[in-house]
Amino acid sequence: MSNRTLASVGSITLGILLILGSVGTWVLVSTTLSDQNITTPEDAVCLPDTEVNGPFSAYCQAETIDRNVREITGGLTYAELPRDDERRGTAQNAAFLQASLFTSVLAFGVAAMAFGMGGIFILIGLGMRDVKEQLASDTR
Repeated sequence: MSNRTLASVGSITLGILLILGSVGTWVLVSTTLSDQNITTPEDAVCLPDTEVNGPFSAYCQAETIDRNVREITGGLTYAELPRDDERRGTAQNAAFLQASLFTSVLAFGVAAMAFGMGGIFILIGLGMRDVKEQLASDTR
C-alpha cells in the first residue's frame, strides 16, 4: 500500500469518525436537554414558549435567566452581591444554570465544527484517491 493510499484511507476514516462522533454528541446533548423538560418562558429574550433541546433555545434560556436574575439583584452578579445578601442564593443558582446551558451551546458548536471537519477530511481523502488514479492513467 502506497503512502498516498494510506493517507487517503486514513483521511476518509478520520472524516467518518468525526462525523459519527459529532452526530452522537449532538444527539446526546439534545436528548439530555429534552429530558429536563425545560421550556423558554413567554417573556423570553428570544424563542418564547420553545422546548429547550438545541443550541438556539439553550442560548435563549440562558439569556432569559440572566435578564431575570439581574432584575432581581438590581443588575448585580453573584460575585458583586454582598455575602449576607439574601438574593445571593438566587444569583448563584442562576449562574450555575447559565453555565450549564452555555456549556450545552458550546457542545453543539463543537459537534457542528467536527461534522464540518469530517466532511473536509472525507473530501481530502477522496481527492487523494482521484489524484492517484489520474497519475496512474497518465503513466499508461
